[in-house]
Amino acid sequence: MIDLIMKDILGTPAILVGLFALIGLLVQRKDSGEVVSGTLKTVMGFVILGAGANVLVQSLGQFSSMFNEAFSVDGVIPNNEAIVALAQESFGTETAMIMLFGMVVNILLARFSPFKYIFLTGHHTMFMACLIAVILITGGFSGPSMIILGSIILGSLMVLSPAMLQPFTRKVTGSDDFAIGHFGSFGYLVAALVGKAVGKGSKSTEEIKVPKSLSFLRDTSVSVSLTMAILFFVVAGAAGPAFVEGELSGGQNFLVFAFMQGLTFAAGVYIILAGVRMLLGEIVPAFKGIADKVVPNAKPALDCPAIFPFAGNAVIIGFFFSFIAGLVSMLFLPLLGLKVIVPGLVPHFFTGAAAGVFGNATGGRKGAIIGSMANGAIISFLPALLLPVLGSLGFQGTTFGDADFGVVGIVLGNLIRIVEANSVVFAAILIILAILFFLGSRSKRNEEEDSTDVA
Repeated sequence: MIDLIMKDILGTPAILVGLFALIGLLVQRKDSGEVVSGTLKTVMGFVILGAGANVLVQSLGQFSSMFNEAFSVDGVIPNNEAIVALAQESFGTETAMIMLFGMVVNILLARFSPFKYIFLTGHHTMFMACLIAVILITGGFSGPSMIILGSIILGSLMVLSPAMLQPFTRKVTGSDDFAIGHFGSFGYLVAALVGKAVGKGSKSTEEIKVPKSLSFLRDTSVSVSLTMAILFFVVAGAAGPAFVEGELSGGQNFLVFAFMQGLTFAAGVYIILAGVRMLLGEIVPAFKGIADKVVPNAKPALDCPAIFPFAGNAVIIGFFFSFIAGLVSMLFLPLLGLKVIVPGLVPHFFTGAAAGVFGNATGGRKGAIIGSMANGAIISFLPALLLPVLGSLGFQGTTFGDADFGVVGIVLGNLIRIVEANSVVFAAILIILAILFFLGSRSKRNEEEDSTDVA
């Protein structure tokens, strides 16, 4: 019976997260139909996530083969959904535990610290939980100490990340109604600071008229399909028809093969996103319902598209120049002995667009352009530097795409290598408490200064 509970039930990530959703729905006194539906949808979300991973792995394998043949280098496509889906087989239980208890730590910190933020971007909570689990396990952690440390790190990031950006978020929105809860915040912070440094006197991007024909880029499915098809065409052409048709496609025309593989990649992303949405569509409301009762004055920390309506032109500009910076970075990465990071549309669109909005808020058009390019370079070099820290997971043809994953992974991974495991636990807790105390002591002063700037 113990083996059944610990290994087969609690050891199955889909069931474990389903139990969390079940408890959350019961606490909110939902009727029996909603409880059954919500629990089953949560479990199904994990199953769909795995199915999408299989589709994505197939496409990534073909791309890597063509890329290696064409350029004699290993190309890696950053994609958060892909790397998390691949990690679930080995790190699924630990990811689920850190995610669930990290949410609890978030609520406790929001309740008892000066940072009243409830991080509601559920998929990024899961992605960061996965990264932390991978880094800690690769570093030799296991058992309760790993779960406790991982949960403290995750919960702290869930309040510190929105707090770090909030002064600039207020500049974007002109209010203090919500925060940004997205683990691309380091890139957004750099974009805002760069905009402030270079954009004095620059006019806002919103004074530019952008053709409506580019609005299709907002449809993730279409834009991922188009971009990946183009990338596959380029790489297949560079690899040559003889290699593609002789080694990979089984005789199918290399252009048709490239087109279908590009769409297969997009289909895999779509399936994974559908699984994540189904999974988190039940967990987040349960989490928010509990949090509202415990932290009544908390601000919701929302996904980065929440700021897109405040600067629509900056969204397109930010994506475009972030992607250009990613392409340019491809030329320099091999010169530094790093793996080539192929610019992925998903991270460059969402984080590039958000960086453009923040850069525009502090530096107008110049800030949006240069700030988003800084973000593009960051999400090209950080994933390359992160790969060695991920252990065996760093050899799967994909990695985490957004800036915070690179910063957290690199810092945490190297910290573990330097000191003993117990020292890491102690030092991490002290550092987190010191940061909270330091930022808390300055929060009131910053609130007053930023309120004056907004006014």
